[in-house]
Amino acid sequence: MFFLGMQPVIRVTDLWKYYGDDEQGEPALRGTSLEVSAGDIVALFGKSGSGKTTLLNLLAGLDRPTRGRIEIEGQDLEALGERGRTEFRRSRLGFVFQFFNLLPTLTAFENVFLSLELAGRPDPAAARAALASVGLAGKENRYPHELSGGEQQRVAIARALVKKPSIILADEPTGNLDTHTGTHILDLLVDQCRQTQTTLIMVSHAMITCQYARRILQMEDGVVMEDRSCEAPGP
Repeated sequence: MFFLGMQPVIRVTDLWKYYGDDEQGEPALRGTSLEVSAGDIVALFGKSGSGKTTLLNLLAGLDRPTRGRIEIEGQDLEALGERGRTEFRRSRLGFVFQFFNLLPTLTAFENVFLSLELAGRPDPAAARAALASVGLAGKENRYPHELSGGEQQRVAIARALVKKPSIILADEPTGNLDTHTGTHILDLLVDQCRQTQTTLIMVSHAMITCQYARRILQMEDGVVMEDRSCEAPGP
């Protein structure tokens, strides 16, 4: 069971990640630590290869650290086991991807409804309401190829939000969109998270992203650091 207490919703302690069977070569993460409060809006910047996506995958329980500890809502992810981490992702975590990751053979409605089915809470009305909340009322029966890139990302946001997660991780959510559309997507995503008090961590290269964040983090060589500037590094 997940619960909110006095502790941060996310706590990362001395996290290391090597790829391969032993601790040889350069680690993707090197002893990074981080705390994120419930309802926080965080922008995470860093050059390609700095460890941003590795950190998101570890926070989502999609990968396991070499050393260190990750606590989500007071629960140690490692102690949950594979089944527990899968249940966590299905019920308490939303993920928004750069390339949308919609199932092409499902309609917008079916993509969102599937998220509820996997969480064990099938509710057609909730799926329709989620699509309406992102401005897609009337387009429920369209397939991804019948939608623009911005509309596909709106479906992805509805899919992430519909199960009312405590945390949303967004990996370059505007990276595959033009600047104008990307700005609208950030407006929508951040506004929805603020309304629901959902914790949001956005990995991005887009400088505009930091204008939406309460906290700006910088990742360099596998370590997360607080950053008070509003400048995204180059690739």
